[in-house]
Amino acid sequence: MPDRGGGPTGPRIRVGRPSRRVRTLLMTLGVLAVLGMAFTMFSGFWTNWLWYRSVKYSSVFTTTLFTKTGLFFVFGLLMAVAVGFNIWIAHRMRPPLSAMSMEQQNLDRYRMGIAPYKKWLLFGITALVGLVAGASASSQWRTWLMWVNGVPFHQKDPQFHLDVSFYAFDLPWYRFLLGFGFAATILSLIAAALTHYLYGGLRITSPGARATAAATGHLSVLLGVFVALKAVAYWLDRYGLAVKSSDFKATDNWTGLRYVDANAYLPAKTILFCIAVICALLFFATLWRRTWQLPMIGFGLMVLSAILIGGLYPAIVQKFQVQPNEQAKEAPYVEKNLKATREAYGIDGTQVTEYSGKSSTTDKTKLRDDVDDTASIRIMDPNIVSPTFQQLQQIRNYYAFPTNLDVDRYTKDGKAQDTVIGLRELNLNGIPKNNWINDHFRYTHGYGVVAAKGTEADSEGRPVFTESDLPSTGDLGTYQQRVYYGEKTTTYSIVGGPQKEIDYSDDNGEKTTSYQGDSGVSLSNPVNRAAYAVAFGEPQILYSGAIGDGSRILYNRTPKERVEAVAPWLTIDGDAYPAVVDGKIQWIVDAYTTTNGYPYASRTTLGDTTADSLTATNNSRAVVAQQNQVNYIRNSVKATVDAYTGDVTLYQWDTKDPVLKTWMKAFPGTVKDRTAIPASLMDHLRYPQDLFKVQRELLTRYHVRDAQTFLSGSEVWQVPDEPTNKSGDAVPPYYLSMKMPDQADQAFSLTTTFTPNGRDNLSAFMAVDSEPGTSDYGKIRILKLPTNTTVNGPKQVQSQFNSEQDIAESIKLLKGGDSDVEYGNLLTVPLDGGLLYVEPVYVRGGGLKYPLLRKVLVTYGGATAFEDTLDQALDKVFGAEASTTPPPDEGTTTPPPSANPTVQEALSDAQKAFDAGQEALKKGDWQAYGEAQKDLQDALKRAEDAQAKAGGAGGSGGSPGASPSPSASPSGTSSAAPSATPSAGPSGG
Repeated sequence: MPDRGGGPTGPRIRVGRPSRRVRTLLMTLGVLAVLGMAFTMFSGFWTNWLWYRSVKYSSVFTTTLFTKTGLFFVFGLLMAVAVGFNIWIAHRMRPPLSAMSMEQQNLDRYRMGIAPYKKWLLFGITALVGLVAGASASSQWRTWLMWVNGVPFHQKDPQFHLDVSFYAFDLPWYRFLLGFGFAATILSLIAAALTHYLYGGLRITSPGARATAAATGHLSVLLGVFVALKAVAYWLDRYGLAVKSSDFKATDNWTGLRYVDANAYLPAKTILFCIAVICALLFFATLWRRTWQLPMIGFGLMVLSAILIGGLYPAIVQKFQVQPNEQAKEAPYVEKNLKATREAYGIDGTQVTEYSGKSSTTDKTKLRDDVDDTASIRIMDPNIVSPTFQQLQQIRNYYAFPTNLDVDRYTKDGKAQDTVIGLRELNLNGIPKNNWINDHFRYTHGYGVVAAKGTEADSEGRPVFTESDLPSTGDLGTYQQRVYYGEKTTTYSIVGGPQKEIDYSDDNGEKTTSYQGDSGVSLSNPVNRAAYAVAFGEPQILYSGAIGDGSRILYNRTPKERVEAVAPWLTIDGDAYPAVVDGKIQWIVDAYTTTNGYPYASRTTLGDTTADSLTATNNSRAVVAQQNQVNYIRNSVKATVDAYTGDVTLYQWDTKDPVLKTWMKAFPGTVKDRTAIPASLMDHLRYPQDLFKVQRELLTRYHVRDAQTFLSGSEVWQVPDEPTNKSGDAVPPYYLSMKMPDQADQAFSLTTTFTPNGRDNLSAFMAVDSEPGTSDYGKIRILKLPTNTTVNGPKQVQSQFNSEQDIAESIKLLKGGDSDVEYGNLLTVPLDGGLLYVEPVYVRGGGLKYPLLRKVLVTYGGATAFEDTLDQALDKVFGAEASTTPPPDEGTTTPPPSANPTVQEALSDAQKAFDAGQEALKKGDWQAYGEAQKDLQDALKRAEDAQAKAGGAGGSGGSPGASPSPSASPSGTSSAAPSATPSAGPSGG
């Protein structure tokens, strides 16, 4: 029926039309604007496609694109149809006549105004809601792919006995569908109500019935659908209790059912489901009864029931049943939470062993020997010595090392050596002149690896480099040294074209090169150049003469960026580290699969649990997706990024992880089998830090297996704060080759300590085996200290160091002039029932802007030493020297005593040079100290040569800083006479 309305029309007013030239100009500008917007959108799409194709992961791009597009159109269309259909129904059901009340007269004006544009208005409304709904749905592509490809966990929750995959993969999708249904119903209800009101089906102030029968029936059906969806929500809420987080005094982010959930909320949800179903049927019945009386009574009953049954009743149960006897009531549910949390975070196999914290051995020589057998103590702190690497090995200002170096292992002569390693990466801030050509064409890459022994320093406290100089040479052999992809490489470079690149500089001048890899995207095509000019906002890319045949653009160049891009379903560890593997520099990136849908497992926020004193000062160490809350995590993927070609390879590491298997079904062919990992690469894999930090945070509470102890909180631990500063940030875990009491040999391990909640003494020591390819890899061992005795924790040990008078005086001398003292990592090593603490001390002295190792602090069993070298400190603490000769790379071979006069004279000169060096050290005179060390080295060399000529077997096989043991230690204690036996100098063990 035609719309009603009418009334006089006003006189027509002729408005002057713009001239043809103006209209043509406006039309041209409009077309250009549309084309510009279209090409901008196209350039983003096209450059993404080109990049994914260049890294050979185009299937990731197409899968995500098709999934997002499919979800966008399906759910956008469903929303548009739902809203549009209900508007059409409401318009079709409009009443033929209406009382001419003031309300209807006012509405007639609106009806008249929209009458000519009804179809366009309907199309605009449906298109708008469809676009919004489609965009929202496309963001659920991960949820859809996990639901479609989900594989079973083969583990069932203890309450509903459903496979964990239902909660991890199915329930999130069902909740999305439910939310979409609610949104579609509510929008349809609003649109239908407004249409009915506009066309007289609903009246607010007009006399007579407030709604026509057609409007009543239509709106009742929509309300019935809404209530039916609410019934479905109540039913899903029953299962949602298994993954619901709540506040509970036993732990933060408690997840799973508690007593009140199982005995009040669960039955309440079931009852509310039944009431909602009945209420929905009453709304549907209005199609025949044409009255809202019964449905509204039912709806009111549902609301009242939700308040009483869903809110008041659980509160009563909690108050009068749970609180009077909480531990007994909650214990069965806590046990479920303990079991599920330990399984979900991979800490269920943690081995907790009682540890006395005190040694019972009286044989000091044996204890001294056991130190070398128990641990390769790393005195080069990778978080301190980066400026030293920078100063000694930067070579050119346009190179730089990361703020925090990495620790790896390399084998030489059949023996593994803990190694501090860093890449000489490109530093654009250090190039002679910044301009577009220099920044993106000439200075394009870093050059070479620099590595040093972790357990040694030379006579001046500098690292003992095993790979150094430019080009780098040393123990790592021949490998591709150019670094086009690295942690500090955050800008794009254009390579391979007519413009030559700076390779490196040496005594013969500047070397140039041209990139020979196939990485990056070709810019030979003008369409590609135009797309990148728009995408990067750099018009010179389009017309620059520096770009020609063979030019390729490299971007997304940090290892974390590349892995996250090709595997957007992974969470990336905060610390990628380099390794030389098969003649290539490979970045190794640990990646995790996670979910927050593991029933009964407590949740944790990745950004909080992985934070420590290093992440607080280095943003590049932050874990990707750090705000994600998860309650299941696995280090399921080991990834590599070639520093020259940028090639990304994903390897399956956890072969049992159902989340990874699900993603491998969704993205077939992107992850290689674990068996494809080369043995040479396997040697450099390690247990990831961020996973370890998540696990150690959970183990502060979940190391106990008894529900009563867990609820009492008497065994709660905490990760201690960094003892060497007052930042209040957690101490980071440390990599160290060591053996735990039940291990036969040293293993590369990741270690940390625990203290009681609110106290500083030691509660436990934790280590995880980080040797890949062994049966013990990933095994967590905890040494639990007795609660009835006190063992010093890291902060107390540091305080003890600082409070001893001799040490305090030595520190004061080291700080003389404008020198600064920096404390290195405080390492903890279990030794024969006790705990050995070792801390290197670095000095930035005089005009030097980089730290040098000057002293080593050691404490064990109440004895403390502060000496020039680790060996000296250990000898002093245990009151005995090692009975066995250390190997050449760990110390200095001790020659036998000699009666040769030449040898005796040389050793006497060595002693004098050592004494002179100590005196210079006290005065802060670094120049005199360096001269004394040179004299010391010369004297020892003369002694060695004389001994060799005399047919002796002795000789210094250690670092060039070997020195005779002093007659007076720096801490003030003295011996009767100088020793004629050379020992390790300030280089340490």
